[in-house]
Amino acid sequence: MNNTEKVAALVRLRQYLTSDEPALQNVKEQAFLANGWFTPASIEMAVQNICQYFLDESLLSGWLEAYPKVGTQAPRTVGIVAAGNIPLVSFHDWLCGFLSGHRVKLKLSSKDSVLITHVLAKIAEWYPAFAAQTQTSEMLKDCDAYIATGSNNSARYFEYYFSKFPHIIRRNRTSAALLTGRETEAELQALADDVMLYFGLGCRNVTKVFVPEGYDFTPLLKALEKYDHLMDHHKYRNNYDYNLALLLLNNSAYLTNGSILLHESASLFSPISVLHYGYYKDGTVQAAELLANEDLQCLVGQGFTAFGQAQQPSLTDYADGVDTMAFLEAL
Repeated sequence: MNNTEKVAALVRLRQYLTSDEPALQNVKEQAFLANGWFTPASIEMAVQNICQYFLDESLLSGWLEAYPKVGTQAPRTVGIVAAGNIPLVSFHDWLCGFLSGHRVKLKLSSKDSVLITHVLAKIAEWYPAFAAQTQTSEMLKDCDAYIATGSNNSARYFEYYFSKFPHIIRRNRTSAALLTGRETEAELQALADDVMLYFGLGCRNVTKVFVPEGYDFTPLLKALEKYDHLMDHHKYRNNYDYNLALLLLNNSAYLTNGSILLHESASLFSPISVLHYGYYKDGTVQAAELLANEDLQCLVGQGFTAFGQAQQPSLTDYADGVDTMAFLEAL
């Protein structure tokens, strides 16, 4: 399949993912049953974003123009270790592998195997010639290159095992927001999406906000009430109750609207149901420090990633800022 045919296949996939086909709806239900964090709303959001930002014909064609050698080089075997924190989180890596023309060995996360397996099966059904290009496997042996996503701990193992091969290894990352105190109600409502979508489990979820000294948190807490309904989800509520108990036992100061806890902390990373905050004196200096921080995936704020856009990455928003397509093109 050449690039034109592959883009056509992806456009067909988009049409399928936006349909109400019974088989697709059934798979979505199976994905929720397999992982309670993958609620129907979370799955629909992930599918919608993939269709809008990854599977648009003009966007795909324009993206591929930047990689003229893609699909022309001798195919290699690329092993991909997939994450599983949000629905279809490995889709972009697979998409790059598919369009590159390389053979893909995909080790799926047990947390997110149902949806991507169905996607691969549908494309193989429509285009039998493609079926051999992607293989799911529990063991990634005999590969020529590797792309692996995991925790800081697992990344050390990846570095050890894959060091002799071309590789991209991704570690824990998270996102932050830089606020001025002059944000509109609409901007804070959009920021609530950046914080709370997917229960905050994505690396593009905002887990810490930086605010000027004397900042009034009332409007932000009000905006976050948009996600009060998450307290009806038992996993989320258990996390909220647990983290609230820890704060009380440690006599730590916190703010809450009844569904999320705001706690001052030096860490960029925060647990589920908690949003960390910190103060700054100079916004320009603070932004420079954040952008230089290797733990930061994206920075939300005026002049940076727009409010509400953190969980809507484009084809060129590569994880950890490493161009996956350029890596595959150079193999």
